[in-house]
Amino acid sequence: MTTIPEIEQTKQWLEQVIIGLNFCPFAKKEFVNQTIHYHLSVQAQLKSALTELLAQCHYLQDNPEVETSLLIYCDGFRDFNRFLDLVDYANALVVEHGFEGEFQIATFHPEYCFADAHYDDASNFTNRSPYPTLHLIREQSMARVLNVYKNPEAIPDNNIALANKKGANYFKSLLEKIKSNS
Repeated sequence: MTTIPEIEQTKQWLEQVIIGLNFCPFAKKEFVNQTIHYHLSVQAQLKSALTELLAQCHYLQDNPEVETSLLIYCDGFRDFNRFLDLVDYANALVVEHGFEGEFQIATFHPEYCFADAHYDDASNFTNRSPYPTLHLIREQSMARVLNVYKNPEAIPDNNIALANKKGANYFKSLLEKIKSNS
C-alpha cells in the first residue's frame, strides 16, 4: 500500500503533539481504533474546497463507524488569512446545509496565530499542524465525552500552559522533524 506523505506527517503530528502532549484527551481512542478518516485535498480554490467539505460531511453521515474526518490541504490555503476565510465559509456551509448540531469544525494550520497572541508565542502551537487542516467532529460524540471528562473547560488553558512550558522552539523543531521524515 502506498503511503501518502502528507497523511503520514499528519498522523505523526497527531501521535507526537495532539496525543503525546494530551492536547486533545479524546484523540487517542480514535487514533488507536483507526476511526479517523484522513482526506488529502488538492483543492486550492474556495468553492471547490467547500464542495469537498460538504462531501466529507456526507461521508461521515454515510459511515457512522468513522468518528471524525481530517481534511488536509497539501497545496491550498497556505496563507493563514486565506485559510481563515475558508473556515468562515465552511462554518456557514455547515449551517446552510443543515449540519449544524451534527458536526463542528476545529482548525489547524502551520501558521496558526490566536487573535491576541504574538506570532511566535508558544500558545499558537496548540493549533499548529504540518498542513492546513479542517477537522470535522461529530457533535454528539463530543457531547458524550465532555459529559464524562472532568473540567473540560480547562483543556485550552492547560494546553496553553503546557505549550508555554515547552516553548516555541520545542514545537518548531518537532514540526520540522515531522515534515522532514517523509
